Amino acid sequence: MSSQGGRWFEQRKEFTGRSPRAEDDTPELWTRCPACGAMSFNESLAAQLFVCKECDHHFVMSAVARLEMLTDPGSLEFHDGGLKPTDPLRFVDSKPYPARLKSSQRAVGTNDAFTSASGTLDGLPIEIGAFEFKFMGGSMGSVVGECITRLFERATERRRPAVVVSASGGARMQEGVLSLMQMAKTCAALARLHDEARQPYISVLTHPTTGGVAASFAMLGDVILAEPKAQIGFAGPRVIEQTIGQELPEGFQRSEYLLEHGMVDRIVRRGELRATLSSLLHKLAR
Repeated sequence: MSSQGGRWFEQRKEFTGRSPRAEDDTPELWTRCPACGAMSFNESLAAQLFVCKECDHHFVMSAVARLEMLTDPGSLEFHDGGLKPTDPLRFVDSKPYPARLKSSQRAVGTNDAFTSASGTLDGLPIEIGAFEFKFMGGSMGSVVGECITRLFERATERRRPAVVVSASGGARMQEGVLSLMQMAKTCAALARLHDEARQPYISVLTHPTTGGVAASFAMLGDVILAEPKAQIGFAGPRVIEQTIGQELPEGFQRSEYLLEHGMVDRIVRRGELRATLSSLLHKLAR
C-alpha cells in the first residue's frame, strides 16, 4: 500500500492556508496563500474559485463546490450520501478507526470522502463525482469505492458520460485489503461503461492524486485533465528515491511533468475547466 495513503495523518498546512486561531465562534475572514503569502478575503477567494489572484495557486476545494462549479445551476441530484463506513478490521493506531471517522464526519459534514450526483453540463446529462480531501485525506475505503462504482453503473444504465474529480492520498489503510479491492472493483465498473454503453469518461486530477486512486480509475480516463502543479503519482517522491537510490528530476510527479511525458492530456486552470469539459463531452458523448 502506498505511503501516500497515510498522508492524512500529517497537518497539511499547505492545503488550508489558514492561520491558527483561538477556539471561538468568530468566523475566519481571510486566508493566506501557502505559495506566495498573499492574503485573500474569503468571499473574494470563493468568487475566484479558490485560486490565488496573485500567484495562481489552486487551493483545495470541497466536493460539493466542485460539483456545483461544473454543472448547470439547480441540476444536481445527489446519490449514495447515506452510505456509511464500518470498522471490519477493528483497526486502532493512535486512536480507533471509528473515532477518526466520527471526527471527519463532524468536521466535513459527509459520511465519507466522495460525493456523487447526476446533473447536466450545458444541457448534457452526466454522472459526476468528486473527492473530499478534508475527509481523511480523500482516502479510498469500501464506501468510496462503492460510490464510484455506482456512479459508473448509473452512467452505464442511463447511457451518460461520467466525470470524476480526484483528490486523494490513496487507499485507506484502516480497511486494509478491503480498501485495495476497490481498485479492481471501480475499474471493472468503468470497463462496463465503455463496453456496454460506449460513453466517455473524463478524469480530472487535482492536488494531490496519489496511491491506489492514481493506480486505478483516475488514470483510465478517455481524456485525462489536470489542474496546474498538482501532485500526481503512486508512491511519494521520498519513497521512490530511497527505493531506486537516485535523485528524482525537478518537478517529478507534478502535472506539468506528466503532461510532458504523455501521462495526462491537458493542464486546465480551474476557471477554464467547466468550458473544457463541456466542449469535450459534447463532442464525445454518443
